[in-house]
Parts: sequence; C-alpha cells; structure tokens
Amino acid sequence: MLSRLAALPRRTALALSAVPVLALIGVTVFAPLPFAVAQPGSTEDVLADHKGEQVITVEGAPTRPTQGKLLMTTIAATAPDTEVDLGGVVDAWFRTDRAVMPREAVYPTGDTTEEIEKHNRGEMRKSQDDAVAAALNYLDESPEDVRVELQMEDIGGPSAGLLFTLGIIDKLDGDSSGGDLTGGRTIAGTGTITADGKVGPVGGVALKTQAAGRDGASVFLVPKPECADAKAELPDGVRLIPVTTLDGAVDALRALDKGGKVPSC
Repeated sequence: MLSRLAALPRRTALALSAVPVLALIGVTVFAPLPFAVAQPGSTEDVLADHKGEQVITVEGAPTRPTQGKLLMTTIAATAPDTEVDLGGVVDAWFRTDRAVMPREAVYPTGDTTEEIEKHNRGEMRKSQDDAVAAALNYLDESPEDVRVELQMEDIGGPSAGLLFTLGIIDKLDGDSSGGDLTGGRTIAGTGTITADGKVGPVGGVALKTQAAGRDGASVFLVPKPECADAKAELPDGVRLIPVTTLDGAVDALRALDKGGKVPSC
C-alpha cells in the first residue's frame, strides 16, 4: 500500500490515506461502548406508602406516628441491553445531571436483563434483612418479639439500607425522647448497612444529591468516603452529613434537631 501511495501525487495520496481514518472514526462514533449513562432517579419516603402499602410494617411492638420524611434516593441508568455509543458518552460527559459510568459498576453481574434484575432484587432483600437486624440491634429488641417487614421489591440494590434502618428506628423509638428522628424535616441519604451498624459507600452520590434537592430534602446523609463526590454537584439548600455508622447517623440527626454539633463534609 505504501509503495502505491508513493507513486501518486501528494494530494491524492493524502486523500486516500484519510479514507481508512474516517472509516475508523465512523465506526468508533457508532459502535457500542462498555458504559452506562445515569441520571438522578426517583426518591421514596420509607416512612410512607409505596404503591398503596406501608414501606415499614411492625408487629409485636407499638409504633408511633411520624412527621417529616426519610427519602431513599436512586439513580436511573440506561438499561443493561441498551447500547451507548460515543455520541451518547460525549453528550452525558458535559452535563451536570448525567454521569458516564463503567457498565460493570452499574450492572456488576449477569449478562441479560433478567439475570441482572434477579441479582438486584436479591441485593435489595439482603439489604432489607440487614436493615431490620441493625435497627433491632440498635434498639435492643429481639427479632423473635418484634417482626418488621419492608415493602420495596421493585427497586433493586443495597443502597437504601441506611434509610430503611433509620425509618424503623423512627417508627419504633423516634429520637428516644418523644420527638421525631427527622425533626420534621425531609432527610435524604444513601448507604449500605450491615447488621452491626456499619455504613458503606454506594456510588452515584452526585446524582442522588440532585434527586434529593429536587424532591425537597434539606439534609443528605452520605457515606463519609463519598463526601467529595457528594459535594461535586450539591444543590443549594442541601446540607451534607457524613456517616460511617448507624450510631453516628442517629447522633447527628439528634444533634441537628437540638442545635448540637453536627459533622460536615
């Protein structure tokens, strides 16, 4: 090929050389890439109803009426079988309400939509079980005496664990002195939870803070390692509170309501 190009006039040679380059660019622009595009998703108040059913129901112990909201936050990502090309990546890259994420970060397991949805439902069920255990451990209640059910099967993943736990505590004990754990505010947040009360990071936090601000939250509970991400696109009027444990989250909410010292990012 090079010897043939050498025998041609320079302008013709350059034009012919450009053909495979342009073809390569064209293929790159339209070829699917291993990314997902995400945006702020819905929020759900774990103290309220979801599709006509109470999110948190308790048997074996009295519950208290609650004021305020505890919003679990989500991101909405392109479907597992949606192909994202270079144009979609570039468009999302320059928008503050979009994020380009490696596909495996959004869908870490499974090759089909059905497999991924099954995995996410399993993660949500485990998150709910851990949330119940963490709340009852915190309150020194026995699961043999107090039975808690959580209704939120259509939202997958483990990232609502912290909010479920706080919702159970608010329903059963409030702030432990007759008031609401929320202080009547709209509190949003994210974070995984373990049965012994450790809070873990989740990803997509900058988009979740936007969802929280859009839906009226004034406070956002964020796993401490994700403070920098949470501050990146923080809406006006939303206060970040970093947390690493359930004890710390409850203490911070109590201090917020009583004018005490509240941690910040």
